[in-house]
Amino acid sequence: MHVLGDLEDPSVLARDPARLRDAFIAADPLAAAAPSGGRVVHAPGRVNLIGEHTDYNDGFVLPAAISLGLSIAYLPTDDGRVEVMLAATGERGGFDVSALPEPRGDWLDYVAGTAWALREAGATLHGFRGLLASDLPPASGLSSSAALELASAFALSGDRPPALDPMTLAQTAQRAENDYVGVQSGLMDQFAVMFGEQSRAVLLDCRSLEHRSVPLPLQETTLVVCYSGSPRRLEASEYNARRAECERAVAAIAETEPGVRALRDVTPEMLTRVRDRLDETSYRRAEHVVTENARVLDTVAALEAGDLAAVGRLFAESHASLRDRYEVSSPELDALVDIAVSTPGVVAARLTGAGFGGCTVNLVRRDAVDALREAVLRDYPTRTGMTPRVYPVDAAAGAGLIG
Repeated sequence: MHVLGDLEDPSVLARDPARLRDAFIAADPLAAAAPSGGRVVHAPGRVNLIGEHTDYNDGFVLPAAISLGLSIAYLPTDDGRVEVMLAATGERGGFDVSALPEPRGDWLDYVAGTAWALREAGATLHGFRGLLASDLPPASGLSSSAALELASAFALSGDRPPALDPMTLAQTAQRAENDYVGVQSGLMDQFAVMFGEQSRAVLLDCRSLEHRSVPLPLQETTLVVCYSGSPRRLEASEYNARRAECERAVAAIAETEPGVRALRDVTPEMLTRVRDRLDETSYRRAEHVVTENARVLDTVAALEAGDLAAVGRLFAESHASLRDRYEVSSPELDALVDIAVSTPGVVAARLTGAGFGGCTVNLVRRDAVDALREAVLRDYPTRTGMTPRVYPVDAAAGAGLIG
C-alpha cells in the first residue's frame, strides 16, 4: 500500500465511510482493482458511566458506546495474509492467519489476538488488506483496544459479519485481550462496543450476562469526555495486580462464607464480619467493589427517575472510592474532576475506565458545555502541566458493517 497524502485527516476518515474507502482505494492498488472497492466496518469507543473494576468481579457495569471510534476499510483476500495500514502515520503491520506471530507489544497484537481467539472459537478466518482510521485518543481509556478487536473480527470474517452471536463475539474479543495480549480485563469493554445503543447506556450483569438499555437524559444534558493527556497503559502490572488482590480477598472470605465465588456475592454486612481475615489492601479493594456494585444499580434507578442530583452524588462517591480504596486515580484525573464539579451546569463527573491515566466522564447540561471546556482548557494545564482535550460525545450504536 502507498502512503496517504498529507491532506487525509484520520479523524474525518473514521467518521466517513465513503471517504475512508476512497482513501483505501488510493492507497492500495488491489482495492483500486476490486469491483466493490472493499467493505467498511466501524467500531465505537465506549465510556463507562459507572461500575469500575466490577466486571471481572462478576458485578454490574453501565457503559455506553460513543460517537468516537475507529473504522477499517478492507478488502477480503484468499491468501490468508493480513496487511493493515494506519491512516494517521502510514505505519503498516501484517501476519499470516495460519502462522500467527508472538505478541509484540503494539497495536497489531489486538488484530492478531482476535484472529487467534476466533480460530480457537472455530470460526473460519480470511485474510484482508485494510486501512484503519480512528478519532479515539490513543491510550485514553476509551476502549480503542476493544474497538480494534471487534472491527478486526468483522474484517477477518470476509464479506459477511462474523458467524458468532454478538455476546459470543464480545467474549471472543475479550479472550484475545486476556490470553493473547495478556491484559486480564473483564467483559465490559467488548460488550459495550458490540451492544451500544443510540442515546442509551446499557446495564450488564457480568455474571448472568443479562443486559438491558437505560435511557439517558440527553434532551437536557450531554456526555462530555475530558482526556487528561496522560495515557493509560493497561499492560502495566498494576491492573493485573488489582485483579489478583480481589481474588485474594475472595479466597479469604470464602473460608468462612462458602457461598462466595466472587466479590459480587459479598454484602456490606459480610465484609464487616470478615474484616479481620483480610489484609488492609485486600479489604479496601473489596470494599470498593461491593459499594460500587450498589452504586451502579442506584445510578440506573436515579437515571430512570430523572434524579440528576442523585446521579451527581453517586458519580462523586465512585470517584472517591476509586481514588482512595482502589487507588487507580491520578493527580491529573482528580484535577479534571475538581474543575468539572466547580463548573456550574456540570451534573456529574468521575474518572472512567480502569484509571491509571486516561479520561473522565461528565454529565453536563447542554448550555454549560462551553463553560466546562473553557474551564478545563484554562485551569488544567496550570495545575498539571499537561494539555487536555474535551470531547462532547453522543451515545452511539455498536460495531458493524457500514459500507
